[in-house]
Amino acid sequence: MSMVETAKQHLSEVGYPKVDIKTAQVRSISAQIFKTLEDKDISSVLSLCTQLLEQRDWALGVIAYDWAFRVRKQYSRDTFPVFERWLKEFVTDWNDCDDFCTHAFGELLSQYNDLFNLTTKWVEHSNFAVRRAAAVVLIYPINKNRCAALDPFRVADLLLEDKHDLVQKGYGWMLKVLSQKEPQQVIGYLNAKHAVIPRVAFRYAIEKLDNDIKRELMSL
Repeated sequence: MSMVETAKQHLSEVGYPKVDIKTAQVRSISAQIFKTLEDKDISSVLSLCTQLLEQRDWALGVIAYDWAFRVRKQYSRDTFPVFERWLKEFVTDWNDCDDFCTHAFGELLSQYNDLFNLTTKWVEHSNFAVRRAAAVVLIYPINKNRCAALDPFRVADLLLEDKHDLVQKGYGWMLKVLSQKEPQQVIGYLNAKHAVIPRVAFRYAIEKLDNDIKRELMSL
């Protein structure tokens, strides 16, 4: 039995796809199956992940991104083109984008900040989820304080005029996370951009700031 079929069998045992299941359930199943893999070399694991993603099934995608994160100690710069191909070929919605980018892809960027310039090219992609990824992929490195060579404000600038609300929410979320690390920089940015930044992104960005500062910014 192939690993794809094994994963499908485990999922069917909890009623999927006829029954809605939570991401946490899928990750639990993912962990169980991963333990049984004899070859955990990154090339082998990422090949299996690609096979899972080719099924274009939500739960199998969760498993693929989970396994990709589990081999993070083996990442290299050569991992980037594999992850970028997955992003452009298989990520079609915000939930896939966020799952992939706030774990596996974000970890890769946190290890190799010098790949940042490659991610900024996503802002011109026709798929909104890829454009959203340009911001969301920064969230993990920011949270982990492994973002010295990243430029979140450059990404916000590049996405500033994007009309898609989920892209606006994506870079607003990124700015919100950054505000917990660099509040004065984010406040300065929002002061400078308040006339052009969409309100949905603005509201996301100020969410974690002090209430008095929030009120001040909202009055701009």
